[in-house]
Amino acid sequence: MIYAEDVTPNTDAIIRLFAETFAASEGAAEGGLIGDLVTNLLKDRPTDGSQVFTATDDGTLVAAVLFSPMPYSDDPRRVVLLSPMAVTTDRHGEGIGQALITHALTTLRDQGAEVAITYGSPDFYGKTGFLPLTEDTAPAPQPLSFPHGWIGQSLTDAPLTPLKGTPRCVAALNDPQFW
Repeated sequence: MIYAEDVTPNTDAIIRLFAETFAASEGAAEGGLIGDLVTNLLKDRPTDGSQVFTATDDGTLVAAVLFSPMPYSDDPRRVVLLSPMAVTTDRHGEGIGQALITHALTTLRDQGAEVAITYGSPDFYGKTGFLPLTEDTAPAPQPLSFPHGWIGQSLTDAPLTPLKGTPRCVAALNDPQFW
């Protein structure tokens, strides 16, 4: 298995991975929605600072995760948002997703990221160090429909203290339907 930051991603394969994985688990409409989200994230990536990490096995894409900048207006810390994440359906349960996230977080930490946040399953993401957040600690860029899925972690040796100011996510994620 090769875990890497994919600086020249195969956008078609990544979009297909997300669309098929989310369609299999959440239905065709969700697969289409997430496929469109990933299309937009990848399209904007060269100018918004987003990063793509992939896991490949014998040259086949089996997982991908996207991170994008999410600065807070009054806070100097570099904050990244993990969204979305997918592992091909036939490889679920093998630890590929957690290994990919761990690789990505290490790379991002080495590049100067100080805080990572995501909005998803605390059970899954908790295995890679994400802990529940309150809006007092990290305001969300949109109202949350699933508040206990707002989770994050410090990527430094210091504990995560409240982020200051208003967060701003990339354009593709700045839509209430994803929150």
